[in-house]
Amino acid sequence: MTDLMRAGDDAAIDRALIARWNGGDQRAASALVERHAPSLARFVASLGVADAPEEIVQDTFVKAFGSLDAFRGESSLRAWLFTIARRLVLDQRRSAHRMRRHVPLENVHAELVAADDVLDGVVANESAARLRDAVARLSATQREVFTLRVVEGLSYKEIAIVADTTEGAARVHYHNAMRSVRTYLDA
Repeated sequence: MTDLMRAGDDAAIDRALIARWNGGDQRAASALVERHAPSLARFVASLGVADAPEEIVQDTFVKAFGSLDAFRGESSLRAWLFTIARRLVLDQRRSAHRMRRHVPLENVHAELVAADDVLDGVVANESAARLRDAVARLSATQREVFTLRVVEGLSYKEIAIVADTTEGAARVHYHNAMRSVRTYLDA
């Protein structure tokens, strides 16, 4: 299945669930949460929210369901939810005056530790640590774009919406991030 077909299918599923929610079906809200909460939690964690990222995810859905009738569908529901989550994280930072802390990219690490052999596991752990170090060295914007593209699989158009930038800028940030990560890993 192509990414375009999958994206179209996902959008159609989301539209159907939104219609059911607007029609009073409470189970549709649960289905939307089940569909999008895991990726939102990964994204929020990648932005440095180590303490209770699930609270941001919960707040994201509360805010989304409170204004679902305002969702115009100009972007995917997924991108809209990422945008809400990102703004909540920024608001939390502003109010708490906290510095960004890096959180490991758990699913990237899990893919690297797929081998059963102990030696492979040791090498994978070292690789994961180097990858985390490489990603931690990226600028905040590069890290955000890298995570949205590599971990969450968003298109550049969706990344531009979430990161409040242009599609071209998202491509440049991703390209620069990948170059920096490769350079660090090759050193």
